Amino acid sequence: MTKIYGTGVYDFRRHRVAEYPVSAEAPLPTLPERPADSKPGSNLPSSITLSEIQRDRLTKIAAENWAKTADSAPQKPFSPDLVNEIYYTELTVKGGRRPVPLQRVMILEVSQYLENYLWPNFDPETASFEHVMSMILMVNEKFRENVAAWICFYNRKDMFKQFLEKVLHLKEGRSLTIAEKTNYLLFMINAFQSLEDEIVSEKMMRLASLECWHSLSYGRFQMEFCLNENLIKKWKKVAKRAKNATKRNFLRNILDEFLEVLDSEVFPNKAKNDEDDNQLNLHGSEQGDDACILYCERFMEFLIDLLSQLPTRRLVRPLVADVAIVSKCHLSSLFKHEKGKLFAQLVDLLQYYEGFEIDDHEGRQMTDDEVLQAHYKRLQAFQLFAFKKVPKLRELALANIGAINKRSDLSKKLSVLLPEELRELVCSKLKLVSKDDPWSDRVDFLIEVMVSFFEKQQSQKEAINALPLYPNEQIMWDESLVPSINYSGEGCLALPKLNLQFLTLHDYLLRNFNLFRLESTYEIREDIQEAVPHLLPYINNEGETAFRGWSRMAVPFKEFKIREVKQPNIGEVKPSLVTAEVNFSISSYKAQVRSEWNALKEHDVLFLLSVRPSFEPLSAEEADKATVPQKLGLQCVRGCEIVEIRDEEGTLMNDFTGRIKRDEWKPPKGEMRTITIALDTAQYHMDVSDIAEKGAEDVYSTFNILMRRKPKENNFKAILESIRDLMNETCIVPEWLHDIFLGYGNPSAAQWTNMPDLLRTVDFKDTFLDAAHVKESFPSFQVCFVDSDGTENLHPCPPFRVKFPENLESRVHVLPEHETVTMKNGHSDKARLLVEAYIPPDPGPYPQDQPKQNSVRFTATQVGAIMSGIQPGLTMVVGPPGTGKTDTAVQILNVLYHNCPSQRTLIITHSNQALNDIFEKIMERDVPARYLLRLGQGEQELETDLDFSRQGRVNAMLVRRLELLSEVERLARSLQLPEDVAYTCETAAYFWLLHVYSRWEQFLATCAKNEDKPTFIQDNFPFKEFFSNTPKPIFTGQSFGKDMRAAKGCFQHLKTMFQELEECRAFELLKSTVDRSNYLMTKQAKIVAMTCTHAALKRKDFLNLGFKYDNLLMEESAQILEIETFIPMLLQRQEDGYARLKRCILIGDHHQLPPVVKNMAFQKYSHMDQSLFTRFVRLGIPYIELNAQGRARPSLARLYNWRYKDLGDLPYLKESAIFHRANAGFSYDYQLVDVPDYHGRGETAPSPWFYQNEGEAEYIVSVYMYMRLLGYPANKISILTTYNGQKLLIRDVINRRCVPYDFIGPPHKVATVDKFQGQQNDFILLSLVRTRFVGHLRDVRRLVVAMSRARLGLYVFCRRSLFEQCYELQPTFQLLLQRPDHLALNLNEVTSFTDRNVEDTLPAQLVNGVDEMADIVNYKMHQVYQARVMSHQLNQFPANSEQVSAENAETSSLVHAMDIDTHAKEDMLSPDGKSDDSPQLKEASIEEDGTV
Repeated sequence: MTKIYGTGVYDFRRHRVAEYPVSAEAPLPTLPERPADSKPGSNLPSSITLSEIQRDRLTKIAAENWAKTADSAPQKPFSPDLVNEIYYTELTVKGGRRPVPLQRVMILEVSQYLENYLWPNFDPETASFEHVMSMILMVNEKFRENVAAWICFYNRKDMFKQFLEKVLHLKEGRSLTIAEKTNYLLFMINAFQSLEDEIVSEKMMRLASLECWHSLSYGRFQMEFCLNENLIKKWKKVAKRAKNATKRNFLRNILDEFLEVLDSEVFPNKAKNDEDDNQLNLHGSEQGDDACILYCERFMEFLIDLLSQLPTRRLVRPLVADVAIVSKCHLSSLFKHEKGKLFAQLVDLLQYYEGFEIDDHEGRQMTDDEVLQAHYKRLQAFQLFAFKKVPKLRELALANIGAINKRSDLSKKLSVLLPEELRELVCSKLKLVSKDDPWSDRVDFLIEVMVSFFEKQQSQKEAINALPLYPNEQIMWDESLVPSINYSGEGCLALPKLNLQFLTLHDYLLRNFNLFRLESTYEIREDIQEAVPHLLPYINNEGETAFRGWSRMAVPFKEFKIREVKQPNIGEVKPSLVTAEVNFSISSYKAQVRSEWNALKEHDVLFLLSVRPSFEPLSAEEADKATVPQKLGLQCVRGCEIVEIRDEEGTLMNDFTGRIKRDEWKPPKGEMRTITIALDTAQYHMDVSDIAEKGAEDVYSTFNILMRRKPKENNFKAILESIRDLMNETCIVPEWLHDIFLGYGNPSAAQWTNMPDLLRTVDFKDTFLDAAHVKESFPSFQVCFVDSDGTENLHPCPPFRVKFPENLESRVHVLPEHETVTMKNGHSDKARLLVEAYIPPDPGPYPQDQPKQNSVRFTATQVGAIMSGIQPGLTMVVGPPGTGKTDTAVQILNVLYHNCPSQRTLIITHSNQALNDIFEKIMERDVPARYLLRLGQGEQELETDLDFSRQGRVNAMLVRRLELLSEVERLARSLQLPEDVAYTCETAAYFWLLHVYSRWEQFLATCAKNEDKPTFIQDNFPFKEFFSNTPKPIFTGQSFGKDMRAAKGCFQHLKTMFQELEECRAFELLKSTVDRSNYLMTKQAKIVAMTCTHAALKRKDFLNLGFKYDNLLMEESAQILEIETFIPMLLQRQEDGYARLKRCILIGDHHQLPPVVKNMAFQKYSHMDQSLFTRFVRLGIPYIELNAQGRARPSLARLYNWRYKDLGDLPYLKESAIFHRANAGFSYDYQLVDVPDYHGRGETAPSPWFYQNEGEAEYIVSVYMYMRLLGYPANKISILTTYNGQKLLIRDVINRRCVPYDFIGPPHKVATVDKFQGQQNDFILLSLVRTRFVGHLRDVRRLVVAMSRARLGLYVFCRRSLFEQCYELQPTFQLLLQRPDHLALNLNEVTSFTDRNVEDTLPAQLVNGVDEMADIVNYKMHQVYQARVMSHQLNQFPANSEQVSAENAETSSLVHAMDIDTHAKEDMLSPDGKSDDSPQLKEASIEEDGTV
C-alpha cells in the first residue's frame, strides 16, 4: 500500500520568520554604518550593520568557542564562566520595557550559541542558573523569529526532559528580576503553544494535570468534585503518587507571583489610601514600571492560552477561578490606568474564555438555552440559600430574576451587608474564595466576586450580532488590536490565536471572525491613509473643509441625507434598515477614472469619511507626536453598502435585478451621481444612542468624503456575514470530521480504512494503462487477475475493477513501497488483491461516442492517493513541486464520477489559474461536458471554445436540445413514423417508450431464438437505417457475438441521446434565464468548481437555492486561510440534523508558501497564515506524499528535495535527451553567482521594506541578454526576485537595455517568488537582493518555491557571505557552493543548441563581476550588429558574398543563432499572427504582473 505519513508523529517545523542579522565570520566588504531601512533614532533590530557585527566582541567570542565554519580555528573547551559572563554583560537589561537586549540576543542566536555551545554542554547536575536562562532566551528568540525552536533538542531527548525539569526548579531559592520573570514566563507560553511536539507535551501537560488541584482552597476543592464526581477515582490515584511539590504548586506559585507584581510592583510608590488610588486611576499621576506592565500583559496571554485549549483548560480553570484573577485584575490600578489599555483588553479576553460556554469535562458546546438554565439554576439556589440563612438579603431572595440579573442591581442589593457579613458569605458559606486570600478583607473585591459569579453574561451570539461589520475610526488606529506592519514580535497583543486545537466550532468561528475583521480593518486603514492625503484638505475662509487635490479612490461631496430608518425586528433594538443618499460629481476625473466610478454597482462597499484638518499646519514637533487621524484631520469613518446608483437624469445604472431590460440600457448621462446606500444598523444604533445619552456630535452630518476600494480587495463584508451566519446557525460538521477538525481524538479516525461505508470494489476505469501498471501500483499485494466469472485471466487488458480484501484495515500501514517482502516456503506472504479485467460495453458507432482516455502512467503513490480520494472520509495529499497534483486530482474526480454517478462534487481552489488548470484537464477525461460548471469571474480565462459559466451551460443545453430533437426526428423518419414526435422533450420521451424501447425488447427476444445465425442481427436490426451514416459498417454478418455487441453499442447511443433529452426537459419547461441557471447549478451539474473567495461570498445564495454536494475536493489547500477552507464545507443545509458531506479531499504542500496575510502581527502573533491543511499535518493526521517529480532536472531537484521525505524523479527525466543536454553557453545547469557591491553599494531601500540591489539587477539583465543573443526564446526565461522593489528595478533596467532591441525584448515574466508560486519555466534567473540581512528568505518555504520553479537552468544571484551562514538554508546553499561562485560561461557555444552533456563543464570562463558580464554582452551585441550589416551587404552586393563571408566567418554563427530564435518565435505565434514574444506584448505583460 501507499506509504501514509503523519499518524501521531510530530511533523511540523515553524516557518514564519523575522528580520535578523547574520554572523559574519567570513571576511566582509566594508558597509555603511547604517542600513537604508533604519530611521534616525530607530531601535529596531535592523539598525545594526554587518560590519558592526563583524567587529562585535560576541562574534569574536563565537569564532573562538563555538562557530563551525570552514576556516574556523580550533575551539576552546567549554567554560561555564564564559556563559555567566555573556549572560550578565550581554543578555540582561538595566530597566526599560524590553526584557532582553534584542540585538545581542539576535547575534548570539544566529551564531548558533544554543546549538553549538549551550545545549551540547548542558549537564543537569552542573548547569548554572545563567546557563539555563541563556538557553531559555535562545529558545524564546527562535519563537520570536518563528523558526524551528525544539529541533536541536531531538538528539538528546532524555536530556531535554531533565532540562525542562531544571527549568521548573529554576526559581527555587532565588529571586528573579522582573525581566527574568518575563523571559521565564515567555518560555512557558512558547512551551504550552508546542503541545504537538512530543518532547515538550509530556512535561508541560503534567503541570496542568489533576495534581495542580492540590493547591485549590478547600471550598473550591469540594465544589469541583461535587460538580465532577467522575474525577474522584482519578484524584485518589493522583494522591497516592509521590508528592512533587514543585509540579503540584507550580501554577499556583506563578499566580501568586503575578498578583504580587500587579499589586505592589507596577506602581511601587502608589499611595496607600483609597483617595490617592482613585486619583492615580483617573489621572495616571504615576507612570508605572514598563517592565512590570509587560510582565502583567504576558501573564494574561499565558492564562488565555491555557484556557483556550481544552486539554489545559479542564483543570486550570478552577485554579484561575479560585484565585479570582479576573476580579483582582478589574480592581487593579493598572486596569484603569492609561498605560493599562492593552492589559485591560487582555483581561476582557481572559474573562471571555473563563466563562466560555462549554462543558469542560465533556468538551461539549452548551446551547444558549442550557447556558440560560444554568444561570437561572445558580441564581435560584443562591436566593433559596439567602432566604434561609441571610435575613438581610430577604429582598434579594424574594426578587424576580430579572430584577437581579444586572451587575448594578446585584451590587446594590449586596451592599446592605456589613463587611464581615459579606466576607462570611463569600468565603465561608459560598466558598467562592479562600478566607486566607489577602484580598478577602476588601469589600469591593468581595462584591466583584459575587457579581461576576451570579450576573447574567451576555450571549456570545448577541455580542457578535451587535457588532458592526464595518470598522470605525476607534478600532482602526488601536495599535493593540490593529498593529502597524513593523510588529517585531516582542510584545503581546489583544488578539485571539489560531492554535492547533479549538474549544468548539463556535470558538473556531469567533477567533477567525475577529482576525479576519481586523485584517480587513488593517487593509482599509492603509487605503484611507493612501487616499485622503491626495485630496489636500484645508479650512477655507468660511471655516469649512475644502479640497485642493484629487484622489482616484476618494471623491469629496457636500450632500448627505438619511432617507429611511426602519423599525427594529422583533427581539432586537437596532433598526432593521437604515438608508441614506449621497450626491457627488465626477467632473474632475479623466475618462478612465470616470469609468471606474461609473462601474459601481449594488452590494459594493464604500466608506464615508469625515475630514476636518487643523486651521494651521502642524509643527514638526506636533507632527511627531500626532496620531495618523490627527495628521489627516480624520474625525470618523463609517462603512456602507450600495443599494442603487443613478445618473444625473435619475436613470438607474448597473442594474442586475432585471428592472431595466438589456435593450433599454443607455450610457450614464451627466457628471452628477446619486448613490443610495445602506448603513450598518448596529453602528447607527450605537451612534444615535451616544448622541441621545452622552450628547455626542452627530457624525452623520459631518461626512464630506466618499471612498471606494479595489473590487478584488473589497469582499470582506460578505465573508464576515458568512462567518456570522454560521455562528447563528446550528453548525453541523460531518460527525466523522468533527473531532479531528477541532484537534482532538484519534488522528486516523477519518482515514478511509476506518470509515464504515467504504467501497469494496472500485472501477478504476482508465487509471491503469496495462496489467504491469496495476502490479507496479500495488507493490505490497499479490495481484491476481480474474475474469467476471472469477476464473484466472492470463492476458488481462484494461480497464480493471479492484476488489479490496476484508482485512484491509489491518494492512494499510504494512509494507511501504521500498520494503521487500519476505518469502516463506517459496511463497510470498503478501495479501491477495483480486483485479477483474472486464470488457466495457460498446459506447456507440460514432467517433464522438468513444470515451476520452487517460495517458498518464500514475506512480504507485499517485494511485494510492486516487484510491484514498474515491473512498469516503478525509484524504490529504501533499504534492511537492512537479509531482502531478493536478493530474491526480482530475483522476480522482474522473473515477469518482464513474463509481458514484449520482453524487455531486464541489471543487475549490485558491486561484482562478489553478481552477482553470483542473477544469481544462477534466474536459480531457470521460466526463460529459453537460455535467461541468464553473462559477466565478475567471471562467473567461479557460483555454477552450466551450463556455462553462452558468449562462454558457444553459445556452449549451438549449442548443443541444435542438440538436437532439433533430436526431429524434431523423430516427422517427427512419422508422417511418410521424416527425411530430420530436416537437418537445416530453413527446420524445413518449416516443422512446412506445416505439424505440419496445422495438429493442422485441429484437432481443427474437435474437435469443436465433443465436446460431451469424447474419441474423445484420438483417433484423430495427434501427439499421438510422445508423446508416456511421463512418464504418456496423455489422459484419460473420459473428453473432460481435454483431450483438455492436447492436448494443448502437442502442447505448440511442439511450444516451434520450437520457440527455430528459435532462434538457427542465430547460424546456423553465422559461426564465435565472430559473434555468439555478436549476443547472443545483440539479444538473455533477462537478461544480469555484474559488474559495466565491464560495464565501455567495454562501447565502447557495443555501437559499438548496445547493447540495457529497464530495469536496480542495486544491492549493495549503494556500487557503483556515476560515476560507471551512466555509466551503458548509455551503448546504443539513438534512435531518446530519451533514451530507461524505468525502473531503485536501491537496496542497505545506512546505511551500502559506496564505497571504498582509499584517505581520496577525501572521506572527495570531498565526493567521496557518492553513487548515498545515494544521492537520501538525496534528498528525495521515497524509500521502507524492514522491516522484517530473518537472526539473534531477540535479536541480536536489536543491529542494531534502525538504521532503522521499522525493525522487520520474523515469522519463532520466530518459529524455533534453534533461541530459547542457545549457548552451553555460558550464553548469545551476549556479550561485556572488555579486559584490556595485558602485560601492549593495542593497538599498528608497522606502521601508522596498529593497533593491542595482548590481544584481544589472548582472541578471546582462545574463538574460546573453541568453537571448545565443538564441534562447524569451518565453522560456523568467526573472524572479524576493522583493517588489527589486522587481520594479529589474523592469526598469529591461526597459532601458532590452526593449529597444527587437532581437532581445523583455523576458516571459519578471515577478516575485511569492507571485510565481504554482508556475514554472525552463530557465530561472533569481535575485536574492539582500546584503545586510537574510530577510524573509529565511522562511524555508520561500526557498523551496524559489528553487523549484526551473526545469533546465537556475542561476541565483546573491551575496555569498550572507547566505552561506544562514542555518535554515544550509542544505540548499551547501549544494550551490560546491560549484564556483563566479558565473561559468562556455563562450565557444554561440547558439542555443548544444550536444554537450550536462556533466561536461569544460572549458569554462569565470566572469569576475557585473562589468565583465556587461562587456561580454556588448561584444555579442557588436557581433550581431556586424552580422546584420553583412546580411545587408550580401543582399546589396551578391557578387562579393564569398569574400565577405570569408572575412566574417564568426558572424555567420550568430546569424544562425538569430535564425533559430526566429523559428522559435514563429512557433509561438498567436492566432492573430502576432508573436507572444514581441516587445510590445511582453512589456504589457510585465506591467500587468501583480505585486505581493
